[in-house]
Amino acid sequence: MNFDIKYQESYSRGELLLRSFFGYIYILIPHMFVLLFLTIAAIFINIIAFWAILFTGKYPKGMFEFQIKFRLWQLRVNARLLNLSDGYPAFGLDTIDDNITFEMDYPESLSRGTLILRALFGVFYVIIPHMFILYFRMIGVYVVLFVAWWAVLITGKYPKGMFDFVVGTFRWALRLGLYMSNMTDTYPPFTGKVLAGENQTKTA
Repeated sequence: MNFDIKYQESYSRGELLLRSFFGYIYILIPHMFVLLFLTIAAIFINIIAFWAILFTGKYPKGMFEFQIKFRLWQLRVNARLLNLSDGYPAFGLDTIDDNITFEMDYPESLSRGTLILRALFGVFYVIIPHMFILYFRMIGVYVVLFVAWWAVLITGKYPKGMFDFVVGTFRWALRLGLYMSNMTDTYPPFTGKVLAGENQTKTA
């Protein structure tokens, strides 16, 4: 998996204030209106893909690509709402965002055994342990977002360590979501750091 949010050397105070006061109106509402329907489609695709993997051992490639593009759209919206990136998030599944990178190799085959194990016991061996840690990490994220907001307003810069921590939390949650959506057989690690072999430069 290749996920990254570009760290900017400077951030716009004007955009920060505009997003803070009106972001839910001009970013969240129009994007969420469209993403709501795409979310419904993604749920149905997950159901279809489950049976496709069970019978064929493969995730239908077109559906896989849709899920990647759908998640990328969500990521670029969230990156703006959380002040990790300046600029307005583009609409569309095929648009390119220079500030956000999310790529994942298509798996030629997936394990039926892992699929069934995840469906029956994923809550116990995946969701509960990961969400227990992520719950506390998210508390840290909200503290960081508050402090970083003031840092950007006063200095025009987002503290690098705080930025990496928030992006790392995104990365952790993204890996968890991909695994539970049957898009990979690789168990998500308990870290937001970049793993060996991932084409990334950031750590968190």
